[in-house]
Amino acid sequence: MALMNRNSSSEELTKTKLSASSNEKGNNDLLAWDPLFKHSGDSSSSTSTISSSSSARPTTPLSVGTLVPPPRPASRPKLPAGKLGGINEIPRPFSPPVTSNSSPPPSAPLARAESSSSISSSASLSAANTPTIGVSRGPSPVSLGNQDTLPVAVALTESVNAYFKGADPTKCIVKITGDMTVSFPSGIIKVFTSNPCPAVLCFRVKNTSKLEQILPNAQLVYSTEEKLKPIFSLLFFAYSDTSQNDLNTRDFWMNMQAVTVYLKKLSEQNPSASYYNVDVLKYQVSSNGIQSTPLNLATYWKCNASTTDVRVDYKYNPASMAVPSMLSNIQVMVPVDGGVMNMQSLPPAKWNAEQMKAFWKLSDISEKSENGGSGSLRAKFDLSDGPSKPATLAVQFISEGSILSGVDIELVGTGYRLSLIKKRFATGRYMADC
Repeated sequence: MALMNRNSSSEELTKTKLSASSNEKGNNDLLAWDPLFKHSGDSSSSTSTISSSSSARPTTPLSVGTLVPPPRPASRPKLPAGKLGGINEIPRPFSPPVTSNSSPPPSAPLARAESSSSISSSASLSAANTPTIGVSRGPSPVSLGNQDTLPVAVALTESVNAYFKGADPTKCIVKITGDMTVSFPSGIIKVFTSNPCPAVLCFRVKNTSKLEQILPNAQLVYSTEEKLKPIFSLLFFAYSDTSQNDLNTRDFWMNMQAVTVYLKKLSEQNPSASYYNVDVLKYQVSSNGIQSTPLNLATYWKCNASTTDVRVDYKYNPASMAVPSMLSNIQVMVPVDGGVMNMQSLPPAKWNAEQMKAFWKLSDISEKSENGGSGSLRAKFDLSDGPSKPATLAVQFISEGSILSGVDIELVGTGYRLSLIKKRFATGRYMADC
């Protein structure tokens, strides 16, 4: 009997050592799989290591606070291994706390591409004080588990083209167009390629009442109104749902297989990029003449044989924007011929003799500017070979954080989160004649 007890104790000691060795190996495997402890190039080898180690090591309960039963006596019969098969361990270095159905699960920290690039987000959580939930900080910024939502960002960019004729507002011609771009972090490509059926990315375009036309990716679109018949090509990225009751919104969803192929092509062309942009749709905004221009212009010329006088009046127009925003990087370029020998201007301008143009750079203009954003540019040119011929002047400016149409975007469904919406508008061809 004493011999049997000694043998039994020896077996228990041997199993304890094997279990400790197996747990140590499992921990090393987790560290190797965790993107924080490896380079993105090791992802394939580490994945195979997990699959092999997870079957070898004993499973452990998720909760740290679980009561540990006292050690079994040597004579107690051992439970068959099949009894523990119902406990599944999540193969991640940190697990979020268990939450009830009444409270939402904790959100994962944003990927590096969201915090260091055009799809950056101020809502990024610091890895120093937040448990990392399968998020890589290496060159491939996303490595997510099945329970995580994938981050995407959207950019809405509008271009305002305008032509002003003298001081007559009825002769102003305006055209406003917009583009929507979706940015995917580079690490999402591995998630897509490893999953034959990734979650479908669905988004809703809101406040479309001011849009005259919406043109999804010209070669890659299906429409439910046409019974999913291809409009432009057999290859497609997005679908459009126009059968909705709300005429002020449009829903779209993307063909993830086509998106995956396209993203892989972009990554082959630029493997070091932290994110990749996909042009999703274009649209045209309905306009109402000069009332739709953020900066109204009127020009006056007086041309003599020896001198030319030019005046440009401008006025900030907040009513043209969905949300009034500041105009910045404002430049006005006025070409003057006739052999300019000297220029006097107010405010001061620069004369470029090679281009034969006067350049004004203005301070930012908003509702808080002096005179509500209204002012005049004046210049007098002394000529050697006059008179000058009145020419078309050009204006450039941009505005960040707002667009003219008031269009907005939201995601529909699950599987993705919108990390950032970036809005801006800028001038296209913005010209004025006398």
